[in-house]
Amino acid sequence: MQPDLNEILEHAKKLLQKGNHSDAWMLLAEVVNYDPKNRAALMMLAGSNFSAGNYAESSKWFAKLVGLEPGDGKSSVALFNSLWKQGEKDMAMAEIKRFIATADKTRERATIEQYLAITEQFGQDAQK
Repeated sequence: MQPDLNEILEHAKKLLQKGNHSDAWMLLAEVVNYDPKNRAALMMLAGSNFSAGNYAESSKWFAKLVGLEPGDGKSSVALFNSLWKQGEKDMAMAEIKRFIATADKTRERATIEQYLAITEQFGQDAQK
């Protein structure tokens, strides 16, 4: 019998609010185990790991979100930031290229413009 995933999510959210990350992460991983496409659980895992400075772990979860919706700018930017924070600049730049190639150019115009500014700055820094 499958547990009530919404109840587990609510409990995990309360644990995160109290700063009890490890117990919340175990519950959220359980939700993802039952429902690998559960965006709420993936977002909580990714975001709370990022906030805790666990960038490699947050990258893993943000990558799963990007896999669910490759054209979603918010997930892409979050993955980019996680990769960049852990020093994976080549992988972060690859995420920019992947996103620009797949995103809806109209809907994600702001994200694409932000990414283009980053790549331009990155190119200028590389020339120094």
